[in-house]
Amino acid sequence: MNTVALDDPLQRVTVVLVTYHSAHCLDALHGLLAHCPHIVVSDNGSSDGTPAQVRARWPQAVVLEHGRNLGFGTANNRAIAQAKTPFAFLLNPDCEVTPDGLRELVRAADAWPEAAIVAPQLEGAPGRPDVNYRWPSTLWGSRGPGAEAPACVGFVVGAAMLFRLERFEGVGFFDEDFFLYYEDDDLCLRLFQAHRPIVVWPAVAAVHRARGSVKGKTPWKSEYLRGYHHAQSKLIYTTKHRSPAQARRQRWRVLLGTTVALPFRAIAWSPRLLARMAGRWMGLVRWRASD
Repeated sequence: MNTVALDDPLQRVTVVLVTYHSAHCLDALHGLLAHCPHIVVSDNGSSDGTPAQVRARWPQAVVLEHGRNLGFGTANNRAIAQAKTPFAFLLNPDCEVTPDGLRELVRAADAWPEAAIVAPQLEGAPGRPDVNYRWPSTLWGSRGPGAEAPACVGFVVGAAMLFRLERFEGVGFFDEDFFLYYEDDDLCLRLFQAHRPIVVWPAVAAVHRARGSVKGKTPWKSEYLRGYHHAQSKLIYTTKHRSPAQARRQRWRVLLGTTVALPFRAIAWSPRLLARMAGRWMGLVRWRASD
């Protein structure tokens, strides 16, 4: 690790990574993590040597080996609990930020001390901004291509978020009922309702290679599980923030559409999309509302 001056903003932030078969992402992360004195890696049972490789590359990292997949939100919560700095930077393994970019986010958070989250502008590829922010969807529909100036928003995508930890008091972190997907929607909505600002800071860009953090031996199974958990989490979110009755209506509507579409997807034969759709169908079938 490079020596970091005591007054360097990186001294005040813990980088949090949740990994799951993510060894292939470590090369791209080195440009940032080699400069970071505080790192917590929360590993959800990787079988590709991720924990050992993390320890070899970044001896300063705390590695939590859970031995199984706890889910994205739960693994993040376990890592955040280890942080002893005022800030935690939650970063997906498939997301790339420079050391100077992280420094700028910390400085931005200093300029916005009331903000709970400061997030960079996500880019699908360098120079191609995504819309990674919005108000709650009931209030405003997002449009591209990206923010042109700092903006106070109601939601940012969880791929890269700088948390000022003290601003989460009374709100909490991730709801562990969400195994995968919608945990960031839920957290941002709770912050929004508690009047804890969320700021997108487009002067800092993070390249997000979406769905690139997992590279296991069974890609079809990974797609199946993505579809399964996306369907389940969407209904959990609707139940929590709207009503169980609306979630049940949503379930039947999406289940009908998925049932009709599945044979056509099989004919078109896209194994990846077919596996994801089959997972969605099973997630809808197995979901049960709790009144």
